[in-house]
Amino acid sequence: MNAVHNVIKDARHISEMANDKFKALPYKPISADSHVTEPPNLYKDYIDPRYRDRAPRTMIGPKGGTVWSIDGILDGKPYLVGMGSIAAAGIDPKEIKMDTQKFEDIHKGGHDPKARLAAQDRDGLGGEIIFPSIGMVLCNHPDVEFRQACFQAYNRWLAEFQSYAPDRLFGLGQSGAVSVEQTVADLESIKKLGFCGVMLPCEPATEFSYEDPRFDPVWEAAVALKLPITFHILTSPRESRAIVATISGEQNRGRNMAFFHHTLIRANQDVISTFVWGRVFERFPQLKLVCAEADAGWVPHFMYRLDHFYRRHRFHSNLGDMAKLPSERVFDNVYFTFQDDLIAMNSLDMLNPRRLLWSSDFPHSDSTWPWSQQLLAYHTQNMSDDERRWILRDNTQACFNLTGAWNG
Repeated sequence: MNAVHNVIKDARHISEMANDKFKALPYKPISADSHVTEPPNLYKDYIDPRYRDRAPRTMIGPKGGTVWSIDGILDGKPYLVGMGSIAAAGIDPKEIKMDTQKFEDIHKGGHDPKARLAAQDRDGLGGEIIFPSIGMVLCNHPDVEFRQACFQAYNRWLAEFQSYAPDRLFGLGQSGAVSVEQTVADLESIKKLGFCGVMLPCEPATEFSYEDPRFDPVWEAAVALKLPITFHILTSPRESRAIVATISGEQNRGRNMAFFHHTLIRANQDVISTFVWGRVFERFPQLKLVCAEADAGWVPHFMYRLDHFYRRHRFHSNLGDMAKLPSERVFDNVYFTFQDDLIAMNSLDMLNPRRLLWSSDFPHSDSTWPWSQQLLAYHTQNMSDDERRWILRDNTQACFNLTGAWNG
């Protein structure tokens, strides 16, 4: 129990505790999971004109702050996302204001590429993989065609954002997985736009799941185009339902979110299981799957349970034999991003250190910015130089096929 409490304390007070251990790295880390705060004009200006009247928009919310308003998710009223909930990096947790912050008051690095590079410099980073914020909410919009239009609008805007510094800003295009044919077309478009991977919702909009062989053309295209597929927390229907229940008042807000927050890894575990048991990795051994922001300390036990089921229960479950153990597929094909997972850092002998990707999560409330260097000095103090460099930079470079001025 003391060890667990120490891990929690270390994560909470890391910036103060690490000062005596701080030593500047001889290279600049790359964040494998950072975000943008979509600007108010994004969907209105970049969406297909057919959807402009319905496009997500910003407004002043009931508590005086800027909120995103999205129609079609809640019955009879807009779904509101406070700007403070997606732009709280560097703010004392006691001071985070979810619904009262104005857009003009949040960190400009979330939407202005020049300010973003300054934020990277302050944190000592060489680059970031860029995920959306509002785009995560839209992953489970029930109108799949509208969702797809929003994602295409986001991709157009993100291409411009990335073009300011393509050697330091590495965008992930979004696809709604509306159909196999559309998803393949999305991958081809995403590659042409210069993005380094694709973000998919945890469940496709098709009547069949990702493991179905009918989806194989998508995985074939992802491998051929060298685009990792990424699945981020908060993009599954289960998570969406929990949040909607909280926002709509069906659940006690504080209690529900507390119970919900520490179970965020479930959806990502389900996705990984889908690809393992569905034999997707057997059919496409070069496919890269990135499990984003779900941490990695749980992975050794997860791999153990996969193998336990395979060894003990495959016979009466009509599972059949597999060419490799399930744990070996996870070991080889799945990458895990995390911010301050000290448990994972102390469990490298049970993990694949070439599949761990550190991230800062800027500008979200879980972000390690602007004290990432101090955190990393503390969390990696027992690693070898090779392990530290792999996890902080080289693994992300290899996974997403990156090149940049930071390389060296």
